[in-house]
Amino acid sequence: MTILQSLVQRYLQYFGEQYVLIQAPGRINLIGEHTDYNNGWVLPAAIDRYMYFVLGKNDRQQEMTLYSPHFDQTVTISLQQQDLEKQPEELPFWAKYLEAVVLEMQARGHHIMGVHGVLHGDIPTGAGLSSSAALCSGFIFGLAYFNQLSISRLEMALIAQAAEHRVGLNCGIMDPYASLHGKANHLILLDCQTNHSSYVPLHLSEYSLVLIDSKVKHSLAADSSYNERRQSCERAVGTIKAVHPQVNSLRNVDFTLLRQFENQLDAIDYKRAKYVLEENQRVHYTIAALLQNRLATVGQYLYQSHYGLQHDYEVSIPELDLLVDLTKPFHEVLGARMVGGGFGGCTINLIKTSSKDHILDKIIESYYLATSIIPEVYEFKLVDGVHIHPLFKV
Repeated sequence: MTILQSLVQRYLQYFGEQYVLIQAPGRINLIGEHTDYNNGWVLPAAIDRYMYFVLGKNDRQQEMTLYSPHFDQTVTISLQQQDLEKQPEELPFWAKYLEAVVLEMQARGHHIMGVHGVLHGDIPTGAGLSSSAALCSGFIFGLAYFNQLSISRLEMALIAQAAEHRVGLNCGIMDPYASLHGKANHLILLDCQTNHSSYVPLHLSEYSLVLIDSKVKHSLAADSSYNERRQSCERAVGTIKAVHPQVNSLRNVDFTLLRQFENQLDAIDYKRAKYVLEENQRVHYTIAALLQNRLATVGQYLYQSHYGLQHDYEVSIPELDLLVDLTKPFHEVLGARMVGGGFGGCTINLIKTSSKDHILDKIIESYYLATSIIPEVYEFKLVDGVHIHPLFKV
């Protein structure tokens, strides 16, 4: 029985009514890490790992009931404002995202009627593949569908971003935007200042992109380290803005201007701001290399990105550094870097397809000998954004 069949069966068992099945993909980010909340550029894509929602209307207008087979938990979320804001701590952590979505949609003037459903996913949690963004994006899409709300995908992404802020993660827009706007076989070049995007076709010829999961889990919303990086960038902007009022984010800063403030900025804030400027530059260099089929150059930008995240932005961990270092002896690996917010999760690797299995076996073996952890490999396809599964529709 597939995960979809199992979820539908659970839904019919608990609720026994008509339903819609919604798929919300996770995402990879080829390059452009920690640049989104600095109004920079990113290059993500939606991948074929999903959060699935089997949803239907209920007859209780003031609440929704949702069941998670993974946690074997059923939650009831009130749709009355006073109840939503009274005791949010009673909900398990996964359901706080859904409650935050409801609060944010109501704050924006959207009237929501009751639904019920079952949700589950095959996006590894804590792997840097944006399971929380997929959770929020898919739920927003479902609520909009059942409540006949005219909400653009951009507004859905902004709602999802704001919901994560409510939970405690001051993230940028990249993750929900990628989940909602994915296009099969394409990367998304997203300008996080204007929220305009364009698609970049991905043709890797005889190479493949592969994820290796360190199996070190992170929870960015529960850890202040991610938010501290954002605050570091904001402090740098604040110092520069005091002299140059037109500067509102690191997007408005170039290398010449940043160097003028090196002695006025805290050393850590300076190197983090410098990383952001370099990473924005790498996004554009990577696109040019992809369009010219210079994959070896793309690989070098991946390595450069990782070393910036490791030494300047300081969001990597020894296990991720080890996975990247283990690729270096193989000329069939063009590049690798950590992907996601950091402090755990996966590396993304550009590997020659014909040598892939042999190289991955060697990396897994060496990583296990060094850490006693068996990493997991995820192969993936680039897919369309959040959508209703065509075989499971009312």
